[in-house]
Amino acid sequence: MNRPISLMLVEDNPEYRAVIRLALKRDGGIELVDEFGTAEIALRTVQDAPLVNRPDILLLDLRLPGMSGLDALPYFKKVVPDAKIIILTQSDQEADVLRAISLGADGYLLKASTVTAIKEGIRTVIEGGAPLDPGVAKFLLKSLQSRLPKVASEKLLSVRELEILSLLGEGMLKKEIAERLGISYPTVDSHVRHIYEKLKVRNAPSAITTAHRLGIFPPDD
Repeated sequence: MNRPISLMLVEDNPEYRAVIRLALKRDGGIELVDEFGTAEIALRTVQDAPLVNRPDILLLDLRLPGMSGLDALPYFKKVVPDAKIIILTQSDQEADVLRAISLGADGYLLKASTVTAIKEGIRTVIEGGAPLDPGVAKFLLKSLQSRLPKVASEKLLSVRELEILSLLGEGMLKKEIAERLGISYPTVDSHVRHIYEKLKVRNAPSAITTAHRLGIFPPDD
């Protein structure tokens, strides 16, 4: 992407909005184009905006006055289907994490994250990755591992696909997975497409959540 990444922030805390605004002002690669305190106003604004003015990324809080971020997420997915949505919240509750990802969130970060981590998460999503707060990723992996029925996993995904799913769960990019496993990027990309097809999902967080629900994950070594 030759132009700056365009970003919309939906956050009701004005002080936190100011922190994000200041951090992004110093970053020429990311441009904060809109910020809102409620999901309702944000939805109306982006719906009325020309396609060329719609953001590449939405940073969406969960705890908002009126419509919550979770309730608004499906509407944002319909109004701006090409935009990536990263949840940025204080909540690390299991129900919030799993519901957000199942509704199509492309990443899940906590407000306790550093500004650097948030900006890295934004770039990770643009590059095709799925940024997860380390604590959230650890929780998801632990939950997946605790629910493994080996027979079911072997029937649905191959050993290599399970291995790649595990690395996706750690928030790794396809190119990083290729380097870790010593295989080519196109090979990893092909495996990821097959994983998505088999699990009937469109992104890595949804694959992780679906695997969680089905009880699919490779056993501990």
